Amino acid sequence: MEPILQCSHLTKRYDKGPLALNDLTMELPKGEIIGLLGPNGSGKTTLLKLTAGLLTPTCGEIAVNGMRIGAATKAIVSYLPERTYLSPTMRVDECLNLFSTFYADFDRARAEEMLRLLSVPTAAKIKTLSKGTREKVQLVLVMARRAKLYLLDEPIAGVDPAARDYILSTILRNYDSESTILLSTHLISDIENVLDSFLFIRDGRVICHDRASAVREMRGQTLDEFFREVFRCYAN
Repeated sequence: MEPILQCSHLTKRYDKGPLALNDLTMELPKGEIIGLLGPNGSGKTTLLKLTAGLLTPTCGEIAVNGMRIGAATKAIVSYLPERTYLSPTMRVDECLNLFSTFYADFDRARAEEMLRLLSVPTAAKIKTLSKGTREKVQLVLVMARRAKLYLLDEPIAGVDPAARDYILSTILRNYDSESTILLSTHLISDIENVLDSFLFIRDGRVICHDRASAVREMRGQTLDEFFREVFRCYAN
């Protein structure tokens, strides 16, 4: 089966600063939930933005579903950025209208059902919602698309611990099993039970790519414990 994401010697430098991605080569399979894990500044957000078509590589190649990044890949990629991007003066139902108009694969009925389950009022303006509720709205908009690849950058960072399990279950219930989710987060212990596999990224390079179950079965550790062990070595 053709991978959903292929990167070959992918490199990204911002202006004259250090490399954000450094000769990164990898392939990600279809039909998995994959954790993109690493410390701050490791290149996670840069990789997601390149995949979403929001940045251009300095050199190297990146392809989604066998296609170079462009209009065709943007049509099958659904991206949740780390920062809020919705206009504060818009109502939630106006955001639904916007996504319905802009994305052919947007399932409004599914979005409305997710908002109902998350107790989000659709008549409310974005600026009146709490930070956590705004993040719920953004996540619903992204997950209500019938995409092939979902890119989620810190999807649960701004919500309270009680809501995290509910949001993760919402993600699981509302994505096609043939699609792929690439999920970047620092809250590893909260998400590791839903992951099929993971990537550890450091200084713009993938340093470990494995099945999540392999860490538990072969090392007798949680993924969070393994992460702390690996990156403690780098810190030293």
